[in-house]
Amino acid sequence: MAKLQGFDFWKNTLKEARFVVAPMVDQSELAWRLLSRRHGAQLCYTPMLHAQVFVRDANYRKENLYNEVCQEDRPLITQFCANDPEVFLQAALLAQDYCDAIDLNLGCPQMIAKRGHYGVFLQDEWELLEKMVRLANEKLSVPITCKIRVFKEVEKTVRYAQMLEKAGCQLLTVHGRTKDQKGAMTGIASWEHIKAVRKAVNIPVFANGNIQHLSDVERCIQETGVQGVMSAEGNLHNPALFEGCSPLVWEMAEEYLEVVKQYPPCTLSYVRAHLFKLWHHTLQIHQDLREELAKVKTLEGLADVSKQLRLRCQEEIAKGKDAEEKKGGLPFPHWICQPYVRPPPKEPVANGNSQGSEVKKTVCQKRALEDSDGTADTLSKNKQKKRSRNPNKNFCPEQKPKYIKCDQCGNPKGNKCVFNLCRGCCKKKAYKEVADCPSHGLRFKTKAEKRKAEEDEQKNDDQKEESVMERSSSSPQPFPDSCTDIQEQSKARLLL
Repeated sequence: MAKLQGFDFWKNTLKEARFVVAPMVDQSELAWRLLSRRHGAQLCYTPMLHAQVFVRDANYRKENLYNEVCQEDRPLITQFCANDPEVFLQAALLAQDYCDAIDLNLGCPQMIAKRGHYGVFLQDEWELLEKMVRLANEKLSVPITCKIRVFKEVEKTVRYAQMLEKAGCQLLTVHGRTKDQKGAMTGIASWEHIKAVRKAVNIPVFANGNIQHLSDVERCIQETGVQGVMSAEGNLHNPALFEGCSPLVWEMAEEYLEVVKQYPPCTLSYVRAHLFKLWHHTLQIHQDLREELAKVKTLEGLADVSKQLRLRCQEEIAKGKDAEEKKGGLPFPHWICQPYVRPPPKEPVANGNSQGSEVKKTVCQKRALEDSDGTADTLSKNKQKKRSRNPNKNFCPEQKPKYIKCDQCGNPKGNKCVFNLCRGCCKKKAYKEVADCPSHGLRFKTKAEKRKAEEDEQKNDDQKEESVMERSSSSPQPFPDSCTDIQEQSKARLLL
């Protein structure tokens, strides 16, 4: 059967999906995808997977894709980050039988993506991206899609999208923010860029950005002409966003926990993160339960904290605090699922005098490094937790050991490694060259020599046995005809 492309792929395989849950690291796992599908989502993406790790680590493949196969979880697109065409293709080939398409992440703006050289930090390397998409389109049995961020210039963004389409991209998701729009500087996504891309390409386009309510979805489709709309943070705070309703937080939390129990295993940190998102506004009020939610280490413990939050909210409702809660800057009381709006960054008012510069310094100043003695007053909460587990731990940056980086991957190299590499790279090289590295406990050469010696010894034993058999067959002993002959042969042996 021929591979479907473009609009045929969107209409037949994706069933004309309009409501899409975004790929989110450690957040769009199976349980959350199933919850979102129950409440209106028509298409989901896996969390972003690292192509290189996916290729080399069988456990990583099982935990992040193979163990999450579920008939209810379709259509599904698997997303990878990669910067090597061959590695990306290998990962995609391993994943293509478990999903409906493979997506290349070209939109992640986080620092880890910058260090790993993937995501949005590849958007200027058009030749590399063209090769990656073209190779995947030629070799895979499922379509290749891409998720991008925009450039500041609309024209450049359009040329970028057209290049990916020409290379073989069958569906394009456009996040209407630039590489620098993240964190406190997130700002508003540009639907004008998305609209321009939609008009310029002949493949389906999904829009991403500024989606907090179902009305935003409908308005975005109407203004940009896209085929579907993707939601990330809006979905995390309200998984029923695509239904157009705002349910009680504890209803969503309890339903999610039931799905987690029904489809184990689910990493505890994922569940905790989802509960923090769902209960975000309530936890601003009940700080004690916020600390408790961060500390518990079992699924039952997380469910218990969620139950306590529900009881406190119900007490507030019983006391008639609905009207008071609406005055807190939120459109609904805090126990209703609703989006989180990031506060805009504070801009200093500089009027040309020294006072203005002081204001600017105050706003932009980063938290000072801890004192060398690392007292509890100067340590962050995370470091205080580490100190409680290990009282002798020192956080002074000057006293931290300086590691020499591996020549190939940048991880700390082994101090006594014969190849001057980290253990992972050393293992690959030693295996390829059949060598030993005592520092990393690798004995490929020793084992090969031992195996060869055993084979040689076995071969010699076989040869000896064959020679004995040949001699015995070439000179057969005459069978004694009588008892007299037997006696004479016995006497002869004694004389010898």
